[in-house]
Amino acid sequence: MKKLFFIFSVLSIILFACSDAKKDKDTSTEGNTTDTTMNKQANMEMPDSATMMKNWQAYMTPGDMQKMMAKSDGTWEADITMWMDPNTPAQKSTGEVVNKMIMNGLYQESTHTGQMMGQAFSGLSITGFDNHLQQFVSTWIDNMGSGIMVMKGPWDEATKTITLTGTMVDPTTKGNVDVKETIQFVDDNSQVFEMFMKTPDGKEVKTMHIDYKRKK
Repeated sequence: MKKLFFIFSVLSIILFACSDAKKDKDTSTEGNTTDTTMNKQANMEMPDSATMMKNWQAYMTPGDMQKMMAKSDGTWEADITMWMDPNTPAQKSTGEVVNKMIMNGLYQESTHTGQMMGQAFSGLSITGFDNHLQQFVSTWIDNMGSGIMVMKGPWDEATKTITLTGTMVDPTTKGNVDVKETIQFVDDNSQVFEMFMKTPDGKEVKTMHIDYKRKK
């Protein structure tokens, strides 16, 4: 009941804000791009309260994709292959990942540890499936940089693969780099991760391959 009361309270705030935004639009014809966007949102037809409640409930309820992620909870061993340059020999290392579902089973937190370029490496990712967008969204941080990488993409049932795309900051040039990641769920105890980046000439090259095995 407390949860429902909270949600209805927030919905009331949203409805009130939308009403005020519409009034502002009617009394003023000036505004910048932000004002225009807000006015468009205010003019959107609002669903009735029952539909809004139903939509919100669906948005916050773990479904099949979250349950699939939950199967990966636990500790995994990582066999890592990296290419700093397509024309140079691959670098090999090992690592460990601990996965656990958080926030009532909506998101998976993954803690990564290992070695990279002779240094201790640690990383943290949060992955979720957006029930309304119908795609996965992932964030990544590590001790090798000060940025946050955000990626999103679909699930392919035929290949049991998540494909994520986004951008990251190249720490050597300070520029943005297009990035693609694929995570294939081979079986309940095996996963394959691959990472690709685009070179300045637009060519996509593989920079990382990781074989994950569930730790026994």
